[in-house]
Amino acid sequence: MFNITWEIHIGKYKLTMLDSCTITRSVEQLADTASVVLPGACFNKAIEIEKQIKRGDQVTIMAGYDGDNVQEFAGYLESIATDDGSITLRCEDGIFEFRKPIDDKEFVNPDVKELLEYACSQIGGFTLQCDYSFKYDKFVVRAMTGYDLLKKVQEECKANVYLKDKVLHVHPQYKEIGGEAKYSFQVNIEQSDLEYKVAENRPFECIVEGKSTDGKVIRATSGNKGGDSETIKRDGVSDMNSLQALADEVVKQKSYTGYSGSFDGWLIPFCDAGYKATITDEDYEYKDGSYYVLEVETKLSSAGGVRTIKIGAKI
Repeated sequence: MFNITWEIHIGKYKLTMLDSCTITRSVEQLADTASVVLPGACFNKAIEIEKQIKRGDQVTIMAGYDGDNVQEFAGYLESIATDDGSITLRCEDGIFEFRKPIDDKEFVNPDVKELLEYACSQIGGFTLQCDYSFKYDKFVVRAMTGYDLLKKVQEECKANVYLKDKVLHVHPQYKEIGGEAKYSFQVNIEQSDLEYKVAENRPFECIVEGKSTDGKVIRATSGNKGGDSETIKRDGVSDMNSLQALADEVVKQKSYTGYSGSFDGWLIPFCDAGYKATITDEDYEYKDGSYYVLEVETKLSSAGGVRTIKIGAKI
């Protein structure tokens, strides 16, 4: 039987108490986050934690079984909440460093790479690795932080935006595979809400509407009619290649033959957002396949450790 072990450092301190910890790593959210919940008192004495740690302190979270711990999170303390008789430490990965104001600037016909290079230069200390192209007619940076700019790009372009060390990565979804985790319904899938469908039974159409600076509307369409549909509007974008690429990207994520949903596993194997999750079932081998991991939520407590893996399209 495995015993859960953990090690959490915040600033110059190592935690010795823990109620629970939830770590969320996602390609759909700009920043990976961690929420560490501590008891509000020890031996009937309130813990005055604000005197020991502060916003911006570095945070590392290690966890595993029987002392064989691996790094689950690295980032910064974003805020401290002392509600409901407990202490909650909210943490954010290296994207936290982009929460600084950047200078106002107007760009004409920029690609996202130019915008993100500007954000990195304004914050300092970061380089960019970008193979994603999406063009704006005009982009205005006004009263923004570097974080605001990154979030706008991620939301509007549907790209994967994440930090690795001091490199800001921007890639199309499903292109960069960070590793592989193998799961079996008979071995290490504890429970799931996975649903298997064939592409013909889940038709999906995406329409992306761009609007140029003179008010002209341009439309790009991808997918098949007869099922769900989604319309995305992007003012200030008239580049047809960018609009079509976005429509194709959304359809690729929505219409495929295979599983959709999420399932629970344990801390072993390690799995991260951007991984390939290979799922097998001895009873239904035709359903076996590999899927892009959109999000992993890892929960730690005295009861053990559980990962909830949300999958995207089959790869």
